[in-house]
Amino acid sequence: MKNIIGTLVLMIALAVGTQAQEWKVNVGEKTPAFKIVDRENKNITPESLKGKVVLLNFFATWCPPCREELPRLEKEIWKDLKHEELAVFVLAREEGWEKIDPFMKQHGYTFPVFPDLKRGVFALFAEQSIPRNVVLDRQGQIIYQSIGFEHDEFSKMVQIIKAELEKK
Repeated sequence: MKNIIGTLVLMIALAVGTQAQEWKVNVGEKTPAFKIVDRENKNITPESLKGKVVLLNFFATWCPPCREELPRLEKEIWKDLKHEELAVFVLAREEGWEKIDPFMKQHGYTFPVFPDLKRGVFALFAEQSIPRNVVLDRQGQIIYQSIGFEHDEFSKMVQIIKAELEKK
């Protein structure tokens, strides 16, 4: 009997954990209407990004898997894939410029980063768990999503972005 109860408790805990990582939107759907505000208070919206392949990366400076992922994002996407039709937005969940700027300088990152202080953009896509990546095609449709960081999955995302950039 104790084994059955223990198994049930474990199954419920796993189900709750899995649910917490789910997406609010799915691959194949149009992106929610988000707004990113840059340092000059210019609004960036899905409409303003039409015609570009877009990567949205959600991270936090304190997040170990995020810290592992960002060097690859810097090299393999921001530097190696730099393209006028690729827009990269790295969003610091619940962190402002006072944390972002020293972090970027310390690590030598040059990709564009933006605060998402109140999870305004993040909450349109998910409830919790970072890092997360969302790739949009030129029409604003979600073509890829990932949760967490795994080297193989990151490589897959890079290939998807490359393939999308090659389409005309």
